Amino acid sequence: MSQQGPEDPGRRAARGAGRGTQGESDPEGHTEAQAGQGQAMRIDRWLFAVRLFKSRSLAATAVSGGRVHVNGERVKPARQLRPGDRIALMRGAVDFDCEVLLLPARRGPASEAARCYRESAQSIERRARFGERMRLAVALSPRPQARPDKHERRDLRRVRGRE
Repeated sequence: MSQQGPEDPGRRAARGAGRGTQGESDPEGHTEAQAGQGQAMRIDRWLFAVRLFKSRSLAATAVSGGRVHVNGERVKPARQLRPGDRIALMRGAVDFDCEVLLLPARRGPASEAARCYRESAQSIERRARFGERMRLAVALSPRPQARPDKHERRDLRRVRGRE
């Protein structure tokens, strides 16, 4: 049987190091990891953390496929991103341009993620025009009076090539 003696104060301090700092922020509201502007982060991790992609693997696939450019250059998923870098990517059918402001420590809520980048005015305008075109297309598309019955659904599946 081993007896536990009094705990070494150095060990207690080391074990407790970092506790209580989680969630604390500087006067500007940035967490410790975000405030460190000298740091760098992989582009695929950043895209996932700021909620531009639903998974990190989707972000890595987009970067590898050439749909993401940093400072005008095609990059690989391991490319280190720093505050001040310009990113251009395709979000659906719309070009998205932004400037990196912060490097988030983790994937957090959307309100935190939105503070990590600044979208360009041209990108905002393109998104607005695209949204307006989509609303117009939906308004002009023909709508049936009632839901299709069993036979009409079968015909629709056949026309769409699913049967």
